[in-house]
Amino acid sequence: MAFNLQVFKTRALTAVIFAAIMLTGLFYNQWTFLGLFTVIHFGCWLEYQKIMALINPDYKTISTFHRNGIMLLGWCFVLFNTDNSFHIGRITLHGVGWYGLQLFTIIFCLTEIVIKKQLNLKVISYSLCGLIYISLSWGLMMRLWTASTNLDEVAITPGYLLPIILIASIWINDTMAYIVGSFIGKTPLSPISPKKTWEGTIGGAVLAIAVVTLGCKYLFNINNCKLLLIISATAAIVGTLGDLLESKLKRLANIKDSGQIMPGHGGFLDRFDSLLVATPIVWILLKLFVL
Repeated sequence: MAFNLQVFKTRALTAVIFAAIMLTGLFYNQWTFLGLFTVIHFGCWLEYQKIMALINPDYKTISTFHRNGIMLLGWCFVLFNTDNSFHIGRITLHGVGWYGLQLFTIIFCLTEIVIKKQLNLKVISYSLCGLIYISLSWGLMMRLWTASTNLDEVAITPGYLLPIILIASIWINDTMAYIVGSFIGKTPLSPISPKKTWEGTIGGAVLAIAVVTLGCKYLFNINNCKLLLIISATAAIVGTLGDLLESKLKRLANIKDSGQIMPGHGGFLDRFDSLLVATPIVWILLKLFVL
């Protein structure tokens, strides 16, 4: 893969703007954090539904309630996974999410089973897969926020600590893989994504693990190497699989990008494909070995 300076400049400029928006949402407070991932949640869902309709035209026939209801059901799962710091007066978003999950599940079942009468199991399975692929990930991102505040790694553990380590790991891995692959990449990683190379993938993973682990240890005094290695290694390995998964979906839909929110980077799914798959795996591993 030859290095293209113009493409790199375009990607770099839009990445800076994107990073500024992301960092504001991540760092300011819990509400901007939730707001950021609410926008990402619905953005990913809209692109996912577009891709599913291109893969199977039957998905175009889903009702308006099915289309919007499944997204709201997923968002209620995100709210359900917030902690008590997300509250308005005495009303917690966790409670709102719990009742919303029940409400939208009942209405969704009534709409699909009782009113429509004729079930299209493949179409329904696409929507259920979307809940696992998208809503589960962003719900567990809220869990990572809560887990961060309960860590004993540093004197003050802000909610963004674990999410930012995970996101930084993926950004570093993606950037280093692109640069290393551009200069020395020769061996294709997978026919699903011909531009990715083994050299770039391995180089990006090694650099991401080293930079995140050493950087957090010596710059931010986070001494739990197990935690840092789990997050950085999972981001590098599983994140790459998430990239390949989304590439496969786009190939089945016969499109290049999932959307056009960022010149040179595509849509929401293009930008967050690695994070979507890495987040639940990181959460599971941290629960098993760290938290």
